[in-house]
Amino acid sequence: MSEPDERPRRRQARGERRVSQLLQAAANVFCAVGYTASSTNAIAREAGVSPGTLYQFFPNKEAIAVELSGQLIKEMEATHGRIFTAETARLPLGRLIDEVTDPFIEFNAANPAFLALIQGPDTPGRVADEHNVLHDSLLEQVTELLAVRVPSLSRAERSLIAEMSFAMFKAGLNLVMQHREDRRDAYARELKGVLYRYLEPYVGVDAVAAP
Repeated sequence: MSEPDERPRRRQARGERRVSQLLQAAANVFCAVGYTASSTNAIAREAGVSPGTLYQFFPNKEAIAVELSGQLIKEMEATHGRIFTAETARLPLGRLIDEVTDPFIEFNAANPAFLALIQGPDTPGRVADEHNVLHDSLLEQVTELLAVRVPSLSRAERSLIAEMSFAMFKAGLNLVMQHREDRRDAYARELKGVLYRYLEPYVGVDAVAAP
C-alpha cells in the first residue's frame, strides 16, 4: 500500500483512539459527579485534551452520553445473548440464578457509568429510549426462559413472575453497586437468596430434563 493510502488510515486510527479516550473520560466524570453536573470542559480536562479537541468529535455532552450509552448497551446485549438459552433454563435453580445474575453484576461493576447514565434525572431522551428497548428485550427473554423451564405456566403467569424477578434484581443490583468491592459479594449473595426464595415455588430447584 502506498504512503498516500496509508495516511487516511492512520488519521482514522488516531480519531478512533481519541474517541475512545474521550468516552472513557466521560465515563469517569459521569460516575464521579453524575450526568447532570458534568460538563464538556470537565470531560476534556479528564481526557487531558482541550475543549476544542473534544468539539472536533462531539458537539455537546448529550452526544457523548448517547455514544457511550450505545456502546455499553451493545456490550450488554452481547452478554445477555450468551445467557438466556434453553440450557441455562434447565439448570438447577441455584446455578440458573448464578448464570443469569453474575454477568450483569460483573458488567455493571466494570462499567459503573451505565447506571450513572440511565438513572440521572435529566438523562438524554435517546439514552432513555435505548435503555427502555434493552429493558423490554431482557424482560421478554426472562419470560421465555420461564417458558422453557415450566411450560405449564400460562403466558400471564410467566410475564408476572418475570416482571417481579426483574424488578427485584434491578433493586438489588443498585444496592450491590452502592458498596465497595470488598462488600459487594455479600450483597450479591443476599440478592440471589431473595430471587431463589421467590422463584422456588414456581420453577422448582432441581435441574429440568430436556424434552
